[in-house]
Amino acid sequence: MSETFSPETLAPETFATEVRINGRAVQVETGTTVLGAIGVAGVLITRLSIKGEPRGALCGMGVCQECRVEIDGIPHQRSCMIAARTGMEIRTGSVP
Repeated sequence: MSETFSPETLAPETFATEVRINGRAVQVETGTTVLGAIGVAGVLITRLSIKGEPRGALCGMGVCQECRVEIDGIPHQRSCMIAARTGMEIRTGSVP
């Protein structure tokens, strides 16, 4: 027996969180971190260094501080430590 499954057919209720990343709507599974949502959106750069060099998350546990983004207008939030919530506005360093 061969069936094709997609995340939506397996558990559609789990894809209930919609956030905006750099102005683009992205749906993620409830419980996903902001960093995870950024990855789903295909964004690799979370911030820019003082010299303007692109930076990306390294540790995924809040230690390296490289995953900092702006969430709902509050800068320097560690995206790997915060769960995505419906309606969040997330802005990464990949946008000037």
